[in-house]
Amino acid sequence: MAAPKTTGVGPLVGAVVQGTNSTHFMVFNSKTAELLSHHQVELTQVFPKEGWVEQDPKLILQSVYECIERTCEKLEELHVDLSNIKAVGVSNQRETTVVWDRLTGEPLYNAVVWLDLRTQSTVELLSKKIPGNNNFVKSKTGLPLSTYFSAVKLRWLLDNVSQVQKAVREGRALFGTIDSWLIWSMTGGAHGGIHCTDVTNASRTMLFNIHSLQWDKELCDFFEIPMGILPDVWSSSEIYGLMKTGALEGVPISGCLGDQSAALVGQMCFQEGQAKNTYGTGCFLLCNTGHKCSVAIAGAVIRWLRDNLGIIKTSEESEKLAKEVGTSYGCYFIPAFSGLYAPYWEPTARGIICGLTQFTNKSHIAFAALEAICFQTREILDAMNRDCGIPLNHLQVDGGMTTNKVLMQLQADILHIPVIRASMPETTALGAAMAAGAAHGVDVWSLKPEDLSTVMMERFEPQIKATESEIRYSTWKKAVMKSMGWVTTQPPESSEPTLFSSLPLGFFIVSSMILLIGARYISGIP
Repeated sequence: MAAPKTTGVGPLVGAVVQGTNSTHFMVFNSKTAELLSHHQVELTQVFPKEGWVEQDPKLILQSVYECIERTCEKLEELHVDLSNIKAVGVSNQRETTVVWDRLTGEPLYNAVVWLDLRTQSTVELLSKKIPGNNNFVKSKTGLPLSTYFSAVKLRWLLDNVSQVQKAVREGRALFGTIDSWLIWSMTGGAHGGIHCTDVTNASRTMLFNIHSLQWDKELCDFFEIPMGILPDVWSSSEIYGLMKTGALEGVPISGCLGDQSAALVGQMCFQEGQAKNTYGTGCFLLCNTGHKCSVAIAGAVIRWLRDNLGIIKTSEESEKLAKEVGTSYGCYFIPAFSGLYAPYWEPTARGIICGLTQFTNKSHIAFAALEAICFQTREILDAMNRDCGIPLNHLQVDGGMTTNKVLMQLQADILHIPVIRASMPETTALGAAMAAGAAHGVDVWSLKPEDLSTVMMERFEPQIKATESEIRYSTWKKAVMKSMGWVTTQPPESSEPTLFSSLPLGFFIVSSMILLIGARYISGIP
């Protein structure tokens, strides 16, 4: 006889978290915020040329369906009735750009990932069209003209991919960030799928006016983007449509936020001046500025130490190595693998390691890599404090890397304010679930302060003097200046590969270290 279904768990809400390196599906109890079950699938990226980063949209969608099905299977093993799942929220990697055929549901090209640099020449051409005394792009979007954002990626697809050009002419093309692609597909796809996005994702396209909260015709004309291919912009918490297939068929999709905005909600930063930092593939600091309008490489640097240099076997080993030495021994690591993002927005920068001596070993480099993440956060926090005029007295943190206690202590030391870590680090999923559960027509998750569940926190206090923190920070900034100007303005899409362009960045650093450190290290970094 089958075991009876459990009915006493209360209303449940699921959350899709579609990131650069993996997809998660998590199910929460809406009354306690307890995580009941989850499943994760890792993803790969495609690098067709130097600086190009792509992903297969169909594999991304498949990973979402797989995560949902596996999680539901786990819930049934726990005797949880799936009818208790009342809503699903979606959170996604931002800026990553997809164009697909609305009649067939097929992508017309790979997704162009937020880290992709192929559009640098496009950015340079567009920047010449902006009047020096009227930067209407920045005033309307709050964003600098950069390869980072979706508009220039979409412009590249329209200029270079014949299938996209043909589909636009024939009225078959749809554009969206990953949230739009997922929601359209999960609500029916070519058979009535809902083509929409939310304000947090729309605000990262450079086509959305953050003051009127609408697609902006002047911006679309500037980038020469046909407005007919854009998704409808909805709020972050309302019913967009129903799941059309799988174990959750008929369940409403009712929450949608870009991953970093979802984490801000999950950290419950509902008061003006509250901020959170997420440590994932990138490092992303967001602040609630109230009604006023207002770091790119983190986990990727640790994977680079593992995959490119081979000085660690797992990402977790970086904490062990750093703890062994407790210092970088004057070594500084600038992980500008795709240029420098906020606050510099300098695409010509590239990664460097400097301050090496004959005593430098792999543990010092691991420590410097963790420090680099913290210094980048400090730079963003300083810029944010200047812009908002609301100095932070603590920083709330989340993301997979926050399990690294050395990193968390370093962050507190370098910021010289307490760092507060939630006991459940994946607050991005929690934020998406909260938005979905609070939507009108779902109404199973209250966002009233008195109803919000208390989240257990761990606090890291600064353990060094402010003067020491400032000295280390000023040296870091000196190293940042040395990373700039490494790349010429030659467009990546037209450059011919050379012997050296085909070699990984790690080759040059390892080579230089061998020259500096001596023959006894010829077999690799100690």
